[in-house]
Amino acid sequence: MDGATAVDRVYGALRADVLGGVRPAGSRLREEEIAEALGTSRTPTREAIRRLAAEGLAELIPRRGAVVVGWDDDDLDELFDLRVLLEGHAAARAAVSGRADLDRMRELCAAMEAVADPPDHAEITRLNLALHHEIHRSGGGRALRDLVARVVEAPLVRMTFRRYTAERLARSFAQHRDIVAALAAGDPEWARAVMTAHLRAARDVVRDPPGPSCSATADRRP
Repeated sequence: MDGATAVDRVYGALRADVLGGVRPAGSRLREEEIAEALGTSRTPTREAIRRLAAEGLAELIPRRGAVVVGWDDDDLDELFDLRVLLEGHAAARAAVSGRADLDRMRELCAAMEAVADPPDHAEITRLNLALHHEIHRSGGGRALRDLVARVVEAPLVRMTFRRYTAERLARSFAQHRDIVAALAAGDPEWARAVMTAHLRAARDVVRDPPGPSCSATADRRP
């Protein structure tokens, strides 16, 4: 396996673990342990960790090494304010762009619903990001997609789908369907409004620490 391929493989595995909650905020990213677990050397592991840091998902701390980034409540409030602005804008533009792949979006909605009982949180996280990326792709160019990626994925380090009760998960899925319906109708203000409601509900989950009701429905990741 060449170096670039090894870096991509390690990066993909680490990124999935971070976004899926397997490696929670504050956890150490130890090169030796990761390299051994993934059957590679420390060089591609080191480069993969640097890529995570460049994305804002990890932090390189002198004399301590790399840790998964953590966000306080003020940081997360600001990130969600930015998400509402940027993703609401992307959804509104997607409704009139003519680029929305509605069939693909409906497939992603159905796939998430299919793994909800019992919930597969890693897969829900992956599918959720894919759906939001489809909306971003439909609604803007590279600049918008790059901006949104930073504010969408960073809060997921703290806001995993493990926090969702069955009721909240069902509401999130219904909002996804409503967003796709708004895009299909070509109604930008409807799309913006539903995306805004969806993200505000997600922020409420972040603010509400997981308790017994969450762990009972999500044992194992907007």
